[in-house]
Amino acid sequence: MLKTGDQAPDFTLPDENGAPFHLYTELKKAKLVLFFYPKDNTPGCTAEACKFRDEYDLFLENGAAVAGISSDGFTSHSRFRNKYRLPFSLLSDSGREVARLFGVPAFLGLFSGRVSFVIDHDGRILHVFQSQFNPEKHVDEALRVLRNQEG
Repeated sequence: MLKTGDQAPDFTLPDENGAPFHLYTELKKAKLVLFFYPKDNTPGCTAEACKFRDEYDLFLENGAAVAGISSDGFTSHSRFRNKYRLPFSLLSDSGREVARLFGVPAFLGLFSGRVSFVIDHDGRILHVFQSQFNPEKHVDEALRVLRNQEG
C-alpha cells in the first residue's frame, strides 16, 4: 500500500454521472481526501459517506475536496449519492485497477478495503488511514491532518 510521502498515481475514473474524474486535474483545484470503501448502501459505508457529508464544509474550509471510490458502477453511485444527499463525487473503479495502484487490499476478496488518502496539490500523499471496522474515524483522521497542514 502507498504510504505518506509517496506520489499518488494519476488516474481517470467515471463519477456518479459517468463523467470523467481526473485526479491531477482535481488536485489543481484543491487538496483531496480520497476514500476507498467496499460498497454503496451498506451500513458502514453509509455511515462513513454520511459523516463525510456532515463534515464537508470543514473539508472545504481546510482547502480540500472529497471523493469516494468503490467498485460499484456509476448508476449505483448516483442512487447512493442522491439518497443521502452526498455533496462530493463517487468514482467507479469496477475492475479495482485504481485500488490496486494505491495498494488498497481487497475486503472479502471482492471489494476494496476501507482506506483513506489525503493528497496535496502536487499529488504527494500526506496521510494514509486504514480501518475496515471504524468507518467514521476516516473523517476525523483526514480533518486532523488537514488542520495541521499549511496552505
